[in-house]
Amino acid sequence: TRKITVDAAGEVAGLKDTINQMIATLRETTRANQEQDWLKTNLARISGLMQGQRDMNAVARLIMSELTPVVAAQCGAFFLAEAAEITAAADALPGGRARLRMIAGYGYPGGGDGVQESFAFGETLVGQAAAEGTRIHLTDVPAGYVTISSALGSAPPAELVVLPVLFEGRVLAVIELATFTPFSATHLAFLDQITETIGVTVNTIIANSRTEELLTQSRRLTEELQERSEQLQGQQEQLRGTNTELELKNAEIEEAGRALADRAEQLALSSRYKTEFLANMSHELRTPLNSLLILARLLADNVSGNLTAEQVKYATVIHGAGSDLLQLIDDILDLSKVEAGKMDSSPADVSFTSVIEYVESMCRPLTSDKGLGFTVSIADDLPPTLHTDGRRLQQILRNLLSNAVKFTESGEIRLVVKPVDRTRFQNPSLRRSPGVVAFQVIDTGIGIPAEKLKIIFEAFQQADGTTSRRYGGTGLGLSISREIAHLLGGEIEADSTVGKGSTFTLHLPMRRGAPAQPRELYRPSPDLARDSARDSARDTARDTARDTAPPAPRPAPQDDETLIGKRVLIVDDDVRNVFALASALELHGMEVCYADNGDSALEALDQPPRIDVVLMDVMMPGMDGNTAMAAIRARREHAELPIIAVTAKAMNGDRERSLDAGASDYVSKPVDTEHLLGLLRDHLA
Repeated sequence: TRKITVDAAGEVAGLKDTINQMIATLRETTRANQEQDWLKTNLARISGLMQGQRDMNAVARLIMSELTPVVAAQCGAFFLAEAAEITAAADALPGGRARLRMIAGYGYPGGGDGVQESFAFGETLVGQAAAEGTRIHLTDVPAGYVTISSALGSAPPAELVVLPVLFEGRVLAVIELATFTPFSATHLAFLDQITETIGVTVNTIIANSRTEELLTQSRRLTEELQERSEQLQGQQEQLRGTNTELELKNAEIEEAGRALADRAEQLALSSRYKTEFLANMSHELRTPLNSLLILARLLADNVSGNLTAEQVKYATVIHGAGSDLLQLIDDILDLSKVEAGKMDSSPADVSFTSVIEYVESMCRPLTSDKGLGFTVSIADDLPPTLHTDGRRLQQILRNLLSNAVKFTESGEIRLVVKPVDRTRFQNPSLRRSPGVVAFQVIDTGIGIPAEKLKIIFEAFQQADGTTSRRYGGTGLGLSISREIAHLLGGEIEADSTVGKGSTFTLHLPMRRGAPAQPRELYRPSPDLARDSARDSARDTARDTARDTAPPAPRPAPQDDETLIGKRVLIVDDDVRNVFALASALELHGMEVCYADNGDSALEALDQPPRIDVVLMDVMMPGMDGNTAMAAIRARREHAELPIIAVTAKAMNGDRERSLDAGASDYVSKPVDTEHLLGLLRDHLA
């Protein structure tokens, strides 16, 4: 009986332990279920409150007012990453520091006492949590670190937690909470889960705000477009009203256009014939005129003494008339050369002393015969020489001074030579020259009316163009002088007052490079070009009479041996670019073939003869240039083929993409042909 009693007591004790364990397990399970129910209930409740919210500030206030008391916190703040700076946490470190701005709080101390409301990523624990994208949990908060205050008092919190709010790796916000009592594991788990929901809500609001902004902008643009459309409709109505009138006039205009075209063709043909005739006749007349002048001079000199005074006078008149005719022929020949674009120049260093000596010897007898004063003044600050064609300079000064003497009855003629400011000129040759010299021919003659100044430089024009004009001449001198001045890189200005005199000023560069070509007034016919060889002997005789040598022939261009005979494949879908590039390359002896897309380029490379270099346009429909270059490089036989990528886009990274695709070099449009030729030489050498 004793043994049975002991065994029964042991079984009862074991049963009590088992029941106690079950009760403890049940309590733990119940507690865990209650915590899960609490967590899920609050997650669902706060998530439901945030649904449908569209205002970020309102959502932030809602989160703080609901979240803070749920986790038994007494103070909190919501910091939003500024919209323009929301970025991945990895991009928020020094060198790319975004900022966080507080937009809502719960029991927050507010401004003053050193409390900040804006932080950069990485700055303080708030910025550090954003930079790392992970939660920071601070326990055992030191005294004086922060205080939680109310009207009745204040005290430091026991713990702080800083929570980054992320969406797909981007830090959108940071929430900071403080509590008097430690955060439980359930609170921390709840906070980790709720921040994910907050991240989705914040991202949705940001996206919706951007969408609304774009919609507002779209509506505004639509309204503007509508207004513009209405304006255009009104204009179209007006245009329809005028179309009828225009259609009626079109027939008249077309008919008049055909008549003008016929007339223009006739005028062009007439002008060509006129110029050719003047050029040919100038040569034909000069040969017999030379003999006439020589014989007239011999008779006027009367060396044998067997002529009467009357006969000598006749010979002198004949010689004078012949000399005038020779000058006229010279002017006509110069004009024909100007119009044909064949006048040339031979620049050299010309001393101002020699120019003044020529002017003195030429003009002094003319002014003495008319009783006019003549002075020459030259500035002291001029250099000894200028670089120009001395013969052409003398021709211009001779024309200007002769005109001054011709149209001056009393008073004086002055020539002033001085430097002037080059920056006031539009002429590039004058603006780029180290200096500009002015030759001013000043007279006290009859002057020129203002309305005539505009035409006196035109061929066969004079200020007095009537049949009864007082002064002779053909009106060619100023026209020729203007063209020669242009040939020398300069220009002529005229200023005049009727009854007081005129000033003609020749401006020339002190030094310039290659001589300018005269303005082309018309394109000479092939007949005139063929006749130039036949007439060269007469030109030489004429130039000898002027104490000048014929111009030296231009050197022939040298061929580029590196490029001659090389075959280049141009791949471009724009035939205008193909034509321009082909024209430039063929001038240097290259053979050009063409493909309008990448597929055609691959086919062309498979056909004989061998291609030496490829110019590949990048932007083409279908297979673009980069894809085509990669396909070419994939073929072993073309691994070393030079390929130069050509593109009009030229955006950042395009060069690298083309080089990675297999380009040997890269140029952008518009193409500098000299640069391209240099690249071709480098790759083909």
